[in-house]
Parts: sequence; C-alpha cells; structure tokens
Amino acid sequence: MTVRARVASRAPRERLDTDARRAQLLAIGLEVFARQPYDEVSIEDLAERAAISKGLLYHYFPTKRDYYAAVVREAARQLVTLTDLPEAMPPAQRLLEGLSRYLAFVERHAPAYSTLLRGGIGSDPEVAAVIEETRQALLDRIVRGIGEVDVTLRLTLRGWIGFVEATSLEWLDHRSLD
Repeated sequence: MTVRARVASRAPRERLDTDARRAQLLAIGLEVFARQPYDEVSIEDLAERAAISKGLLYHYFPTKRDYYAAVVREAARQLVTLTDLPEAMPPAQRLLEGLSRYLAFVERHAPAYSTLLRGGIGSDPEVAAVIEETRQALLDRIVRGIGEVDVTLRLTLRGWIGFVEATSLEWLDHRSLD
C-alpha cells in the first residue's frame, strides 16, 4: 500500500483534549500489548490505530519504552482497582473473589502478563518498579484484611503472591485447569 493510499484509508483525525487523548492512547496500548509482545509492536502502528501522527504520540510519550511503562502502570492501576473489594465482605469470600478477579485479569491480558513476569522489557527498572508497587499494594491489602501480622506471616503472604504469579504463568502456558 502506498503512503498516499494509507493516509487516505485512515479514519479522520479527531481533536481530543490532553486527558482524553492520553486515556485513548493508554487504552490502545492495553489492547495491543495484551495481544502482542513489546518487540512486535511499532510506534507507527500505534499512531495509525489512534489516527494520529507519530509526532503526536511522541508528544505524550517521548519513547516507546515510556509509552509501554505508562501502559503497564495503567494496567497495574486497573488490576489493583479490580481486585479492591469491600472490607465488609467476609475475609475468605473477599480473598476468593479477589483471586478470581485477578485470574480473569491475567487471562484477559495473557501475552502482556507473561512477557512482564518472564523478563524482556519487564527487566526495565521503571517497569520492574511498577510490578513491585503492585505486589506491595496487593500485600498491603491482604495484611489490612487480616489485621496485625508478624514478619513470618508477612513473608509467607509475599511468597503466596509469588506463587499466584508463577501458577498463573503455568496456567497460561498449559490451560490444564478451567
């Protein structure tokens, strides 16, 4: 396809305010990185999908890495929000529902989740910090639900979060359970 044909086939550009455009770009990133690994995604394709120029995308996110880190931060925010249940729920029910929502999120974002936790761009310090902040937020929520915990139980709960991550990855690879 020629450049002229590509430009002609694009959706008309829509003028959005700063917050709306940023939200649109993050939503596109969530969708694209949920289906494709980081290395297979191009800035050109992302800009075309948003019906904007590459320059405008770079205005919001100076590099592809910055864009990806922002998308990871948004995904983490969504995961923490999705799994935030009323403290009035019985603790066991809250844990099961929270875990169910966590696993639904993992399934919906399988390629991105797998890439993040297995390395690749996930070894980037900024992305790794987002992952660690998310783990800490989930741990803090569990501890709040239990009440006062000693260092041994806190460490055990942290290990449980790692167990959930590892078994989620195994499940994504083999889908041996529903």
